[in-house]
Amino acid sequence: MRGVCMHDYRMSDIEGVYEDLEADVSLEEFREAVEAKVEQMGGLADEETAAMLVAHEIGESEVGGVADIEPGMEEAKFVAKVISIGEMRTFERDGEDEDGRVVNVEVADETGSVRAAFWDDHAEAAIEELEEGQVLRIAGRPKEGFSGVEVSVDDVEPDEDTEIDVTVSDTHRVEDLSLGLSNVNLVGQVLDTGSVRTFDRDDGSEGRVSNLALGDQTGRVRVTLWDEQADLAEELEVGTTVEVVDGYVKERDGDLELHVGNRGTVEEVDEEVEYVPESTPIEEVEIGQTVDIAGVVRSADPKRTFDRDDGSEGQVRNIRVQDATDDIRVALWGEKADIDVGPGDELALGDVEIQDGWQDDLEASAGWQSTITVLESDSEGAAGEDGDAVEENTGLSAFADEDDGTDASDGAADAGSAAADSTADAGAADPGSDEPADGEEIEFTGVVVQAGDPVVLDDGETTMSVATEADVGLGEEVTARGVVRDGRLEANDVF
Repeated sequence: MRGVCMHDYRMSDIEGVYEDLEADVSLEEFREAVEAKVEQMGGLADEETAAMLVAHEIGESEVGGVADIEPGMEEAKFVAKVISIGEMRTFERDGEDEDGRVVNVEVADETGSVRAAFWDDHAEAAIEELEEGQVLRIAGRPKEGFSGVEVSVDDVEPDEDTEIDVTVSDTHRVEDLSLGLSNVNLVGQVLDTGSVRTFDRDDGSEGRVSNLALGDQTGRVRVTLWDEQADLAEELEVGTTVEVVDGYVKERDGDLELHVGNRGTVEEVDEEVEYVPESTPIEEVEIGQTVDIAGVVRSADPKRTFDRDDGSEGQVRNIRVQDATDDIRVALWGEKADIDVGPGDELALGDVEIQDGWQDDLEASAGWQSTITVLESDSEGAAGEDGDAVEENTGLSAFADEDDGTDASDGAADAGSAAADSTADAGAADPGSDEPADGEEIEFTGVVVQAGDPVVLDDGETTMSVATEADVGLGEEVTARGVVRDGRLEANDVF
């Protein structure tokens, strides 16, 4: 006697199993699969058992969406819309006279996109019968391909009854990119470029790679250029508009990247593309975050070089960036240290890491993964946090025009944020309100926050650039006495 949890299935009552099966398969197809399973098992299973086995297999292979497809799956069944159809390629099979044929078809649903490989007869049908925008019901074997997950198609049929809300477009925007997408054409503004790096492949050959960053009105994306395309990063200029042709989307450290191999390219185009960075107010950043910030360069240090543990030479340059809420020191590492920026420049800095800096002050680190874009000045000022225009002397342009009496290029940015805080609180302060007059003899006591030429002292409220040959150390409290010239204290005595 069977348990009460099972249906009383008979040969003519396979419908019971089918009704419990939540999958997009017709009853006729289910019956055919059950008959095939009975034949496959050589009489070791009756129709009831075969129906249960088929139902289990179908349930295992059905996926909720394209995003659920994984390389380790034995089979995946899903419904997706045709986004693009590639060209047919032929290749020689070992030991066979007839060439193989393959067509790569990009398909997508609301959860993502995937490349579907149509082989031989399916490839012929794909070229002759498929159309972009058509919805297909696909069964295939997922695997890890060159540009992400790919599905090798075993069975496919049109599905005219299902609607998928995915736009078919010849040109993508940054916000349209999704993992696994290929044949991508994207027009954007060059925000940042890098140099060509070489590496050794497993087969002993040398590979080449470079990076650039593109932005459009919907966002920003890092572009990785491989081998023959790698030189393009050094040929393109920041601010130009380009089109990525035949790129593919991969993931790195949780972020999407657009890759360009030997089949693709990047070309300059005569189009206007607006990139508007969305930045986090500096006063809201926290240690451990990777954020975008924007503001005006208040001061910039000279570039410094140092020796790494592996014997190579590194370089870094510190600048201080201020927005309408606060300021922060930004360390520009490697190639970023060579970027020509100085006091008054308005910058958008993407993907900078917030770290614990000197004297527990927050610091932003801009490494290879970061982007630095010099923005055009806005003489009307910046918008406030509520989106309304703020007074003329409180926006980014006010910071750019302000002269607070110090030589911004002399490294006073390293002096901490106390003086900048007072400026941010008051908007653009009266540049001469509390500053010593030129030629005035003064005495200034503070902590050494920068040693060298010049020395920078911080008394907790303001900073002072001091010209002296005295030997002082970081963190040491000293007093300098002398005459102020052009905003700098020319010290006669340091004690």
